[in-house]
Amino acid sequence: MGDTTVTRPEGREEAVSPPVTEDRRPTAVRRLRTPRRPRLWFEILLIAVSYWTYSLIRNAVPEQKTQALRNTDWIWSAEHRLGIAVEQSINHAVNSVTWLIIGMNYYYATLHFVVTIGVLVWLYRSHPGRYAAARFTLFITTGVALLGYYLYPLAPPRLMTGDRFIDTVQVHNTWGSMASGDLKHMSNQYAAMPSMHIGWSLWCGLVLFALATIPWVRVLGLLYPAATLVVIVATANHFWLDAVGGLLCLSFGFTVARAWYGALPHALPRAVALQPAEA
Repeated sequence: MGDTTVTRPEGREEAVSPPVTEDRRPTAVRRLRTPRRPRLWFEILLIAVSYWTYSLIRNAVPEQKTQALRNTDWIWSAEHRLGIAVEQSINHAVNSVTWLIIGMNYYYATLHFVVTIGVLVWLYRSHPGRYAAARFTLFITTGVALLGYYLYPLAPPRLMTGDRFIDTVQVHNTWGSMASGDLKHMSNQYAAMPSMHIGWSLWCGLVLFALATIPWVRVLGLLYPAATLVVIVATANHFWLDAVGGLLCLSFGFTVARAWYGALPHALPRAVALQPAEA
């Protein structure tokens, strides 16, 4: 249609443009911030590449042994001042129960990956609308942890001088840690702060507690990070304060995810809304 003419009282005519119809097509940023149905091939590729990149960067961080051991002494002293330095007692007590400590060694080596992947698969199948936000939270948490490894090298308690802690993997000849035994040259041994065993297990536990409908699964969701905390301390792989670092990283991950998607993962719709066709 052409322009409409309006006659003013003075007799002058002025052209008036027709109203502009609002463009409701989503922008690129809006599309990225809108949960979409995940594609299996893409998710498998993304997770594989992301973990490979994470391992590459983590192990590429300079192994600053002197600084890492100095930081370990500072952490141990700080925990003494706070009255929470009981890791050594737990390490020695649990190590005296052979079947228990061997089980914890294998727990440390396997469940960190098995449970996390299992929760991702469950989200993908049962909560597609929340999957992307939950996965984004996990990725941000892990990315912040990499920065921590670079800025604050820290040796685990089992590497402290003076034989104060027992390396339970070496003593019992298990493969419960990538940083012990024959595998120690494949992993950066001075990347203990923050603890991603805690960061990832808390992510799993909170997701299960918030979204699972079966009561015992929700209870297991809460017990899993608690059990992981005991394991990382008993095997002398982490201090309590490493766990606090993992918690802070996860909190940052949830904060960024909420800012990006406008809500925490559990508050998003379970199903993915159909996207309108673009004109």
